[in-house]
Amino acid sequence: MKTMLSSIDLIIECRDYRVPLTSRNPQFESTLAGRPRLVIYTKRDLGSKDHLDDRRREEIIKEWHKPFDTLFTDHKSKRDVKTVLAYTKELAENAQSLLGTRIMIVGMPNVGKSSLLNALRMAGVKKAKAASTGAQPGITRKIASGVKIIEKDVERGLEGVYLVDTPGVFVPYVPDDEAMLKLALVGSVKDTIIAPTTLCDYLLFHMNKQYQGPELYEHYSEPTNDINLFLDRVCRKTGRLGKGGVPDSDAAALWIIQRWRQGNLGHFVLDEVKEGGLEAKKAENIKESLSQARKRMKAEQTARSKAKFE
Repeated sequence: MKTMLSSIDLIIECRDYRVPLTSRNPQFESTLAGRPRLVIYTKRDLGSKDHLDDRRREEIIKEWHKPFDTLFTDHKSKRDVKTVLAYTKELAENAQSLLGTRIMIVGMPNVGKSSLLNALRMAGVKKAKAASTGAQPGITRKIASGVKIIEKDVERGLEGVYLVDTPGVFVPYVPDDEAMLKLALVGSVKDTIIAPTTLCDYLLFHMNKQYQGPELYEHYSEPTNDINLFLDRVCRKTGRLGKGGVPDSDAAALWIIQRWRQGNLGHFVLDEVKEGGLEAKKAENIKESLSQARKRMKAEQTARSKAKFE
């Protein structure tokens, strides 16, 4: 990625709308420092009901990224895709590049980079998808060559706009267990990493916190904080039973998680967004980074001591 930056005119950093703080990758801050950047929060439709609280949250998030611009999108929304397309076209027209404008798209695994690229390509040049997509992270394995999203326009002095997709880059460290649960719940971590019942228990906790509360899952279970009871009800309601009618809790948990990811069990954000929230997150990352450095130095010192006596 670093070797390509000299030929890139704009960085589009994608973050998941449902975890605006947790999907922040500090690695990008250092790697991409000084580069023009547009921050796009994807999957807005899965985290926002477009209420006043949602709009207030978005105003706070915009402040985080100044002087860079911030957009909130749903790649299935033609209006949102056209907004991103218009932004890149204006950039290209102002740049007047003889070689065309090149944009690199980066972000955590499974935040919707490839889906956004495909939507822009379809809207811009009316061509089928150029990047593979999937429900699990790790679909994009290598940096792709530039994909055209805007055609050449001689009258406007536009040589075309090309978008470069990149593999998802996971955070170098996850500060706590809850952050890992959040990333797993939105699909940035493979479903095999955390036990499905543990992840579903965390989702149940968040569903109960919402204004609608247990109404979100009333079709499957009575109100409860007990994950075992909840999954038992889901199994029996949906027929996820093994031999002898034994509930298949893991299958039910994965199904519930997928239902939420698709927007069928409420639209809400997992991170608390408030004034000063970003500064607190940065301080947390610095503290964790120092802790990691101390552990590494201690391990190296121990290894050197052992080597002396071998």
